[in-house]
Amino acid sequence: MFKRLMTMAALALTLGAVACTAEVEEEGKLPDVDVKGGEMPKVDVDPANVEVSTDTQTVVTPEVNVTPTEGDDK
Repeated sequence: MFKRLMTMAALALTLGAVACTAEVEEEGKLPDVDVKGGEMPKVDVDPANVEVSTDTQTVVTPEVNVTPTEGDDK
């Protein structure tokens, strides 16, 4: 019963919104804005201590043998 009532209410609101029409009678315009210089905030930043280094690793890769099939020109 509640679902049916909510469905009918939603349908009525949808039909009411669709039935409305709107026409622009007078074009609007943007307001005049006067922009003056400002000041950046002063911020005290303590950056993180990051250590960068390199390391050599050996990666073992499998050996792959590819035998193309006859007539495979790609």
